[in-house]
This record gives sequence, C-alpha cells and structure tokens, in this order.
Amino acid sequence: RLGRSLALGQQYSSLGSQPILCGSIPGLVPKQLRFCRNYIEIMPSVAEGVKLGIQECQHQFRGRRWNCTTIKDNLAIFGPVLDKATRESAFVHAIASAGVAFAVTRSCAEGTSTMCGCDSHHKGPPGEGWKWGGCSEDAEFGVLVSREFADARENRPDARSAMNRHNNEAGRMTILENMHLRCKCHGLSGSCEVKTCWWAQPDFRLLGDYLKDKYDSASEMVVEKHRESRGWVETLRAKYAFFKHPTERDLVYYEGSPNFCEPNPETGSFGTRDRVCNVSSHGIEGCDLLCCGRGHNTRTEKRKEKCHCIFHWCCYVSCQECVRVYDVHTCK
Repeated sequence: RLGRSLALGQQYSSLGSQPILCGSIPGLVPKQLRFCRNYIEIMPSVAEGVKLGIQECQHQFRGRRWNCTTIKDNLAIFGPVLDKATRESAFVHAIASAGVAFAVTRSCAEGTSTMCGCDSHHKGPPGEGWKWGGCSEDAEFGVLVSREFADARENRPDARSAMNRHNNEAGRMTILENMHLRCKCHGLSGSCEVKTCWWAQPDFRLLGDYLKDKYDSASEMVVEKHRESRGWVETLRAKYAFFKHPTERDLVYYEGSPNFCEPNPETGSFGTRDRVCNVSSHGIEGCDLLCCGRGHNTRTEKRKEKCHCIFHWCCYVSCQECVRVYDVHTCK
C-alpha cells in the first residue's frame, strides 16, 4: 500500500546528497525497484515529490481531528490510517502522486536530469503581443514518471488497487488541468515591448487546495465482484445512484473514517488531546468540534515580537522588541 510505498519521506530525505542504492530503499516492490535502477537520476526528484505531498497534507489538515500525522522510524509512515479505504487514504494517494509528478516536472525544467528537459510539443502559435521563450515545463513527463512509480503496486484485481489507481490519477490530473502561461516582460524600464511566455505548473498550494475540496466532496463507492477469465475481479460503483457519478477528477473511497477523537492504535488515531484549538471558531478547527465535546484548557504564553519598526532613509528598518501575551487553548 501507499503507506509502505510512496510514504518513503524519511528514508528518501538523503537521496539527493549521496549515491542511491535502490536495493537499500525499504518498501519497494520489484517493479519500483526496476524503475529506480532504470531512472536512478530522477529518484531524488521522486523523493522530493513524496515529501512535498506529505507537507501539503499536513498543511491542509492542520486544523482537522486527523492532521496527517507521520510516524518516525516506521516504514508505514502514516501508521495504520492508510490500511482502510477511507477519504484520508484517498487524499494521501492523490496528493503524494501529484507531488511526485510536480517535483519531477520542476526538476526537468531546471536541467538537473539528462533524460528530460523543457516541453517543446505543446507550444502552438504565439498569441498577440507575446512570443514563446523560457522553458516550458513538461508536465506530461512528470505525470508519466508518477504513474510508473506510484501505480506500480496497484496491479491486483481488488477494490483497493482500483481505488488507489483512481485517486493517484485524480491527483496527477490536477497538474495537467492547471498548467498556465507564465510571462516575462522585456524592454526599457519594464516597458513590456516584448513579452516571452512559457507553460508553467501552478503553485503546489493551489493543487493542495483543489484536492482538499475534492476530499470534502469525495464519492462513496461500493465494491462489486465480477467473474472474468483471469478469475474474480473487484470494481467500484457509486453507492448512491441519485448523486452525480464520480469523474476521473474526483476522489473515491468505500470505507468510513474513524472519528479520530480518541487514541486508537488499531486505526492509527492519535486523538486530539493537547491539540491547539481556535476558541472563536465554530468550524472543525474550533474548540467545540476539534476537542470532540471534552472541553479545552487555556493558558497564557509570552512571545517576543518585533514592534515599533521605523524605516530609515536610505535604506534600513530598525525595530524594537516587545513581549506580547497570548491565550493558548488546548483540548482536554
């Protein structure tokens, strides 16, 4: 599962700084091992993409009961949370697959690999007032790498593999659908007499925001079994026929999530005790919901901050240091 495959953030963290021994990377299946050996020079970018996905997951869920917690020194970096076919699993697969595609694409455009570079296939005629220039990012190559690496594990004829493949692809689709022209002006004093443009990926935060919306509106599925020539095959069907059928851009799941209120080693829930909550919010990050009705504690905290800053001509800023007192609210 992805908890043991794409979740190689810790193990991959040093790949960019030392020779890569593919056989020493834990958790790879044979197909991923072959991929690593064949494309060894882009493996640091794959690693960077996994880390990027994990960091974005933690940003997007920072105010939720499940906050994308990772476990150090554990091959299954998210613990048992990804063992179930839940919304959380769907999001992690999507954001990690998108992260790999994004990081590989960016690395190619920066010229760090000899096997890829700029995209010259999707330029077309220039528009009015601008011409092609710079390095258009080859997102299709990044998506291809992500597909080969992330989907290598998902070759079983069961429902979980079908779900993982779908969500991996949904994550990658967000990049291809949000490519845009980025332009630079040239001329005296920025007069923009000439404008050069190139295809660029969106900021990864935009992709995270988009996939978080897809998490909130994820489609619940049911598992169906079919007899085929190769044996029994499991597929997914939308649980509620009167809802819009999920597209390839939507996230899908077929098992309910735990409530993540209390610690539970079986589900991987860490609970929400001692989590900082927002006392003035009625949303999920507010103390009522985040603390699951247990109430919250309040303590004061002193913080040193810069204050009374003055700009001096020319050209520096001087500030004083002030101590401010804040109320910090944590779940009971």
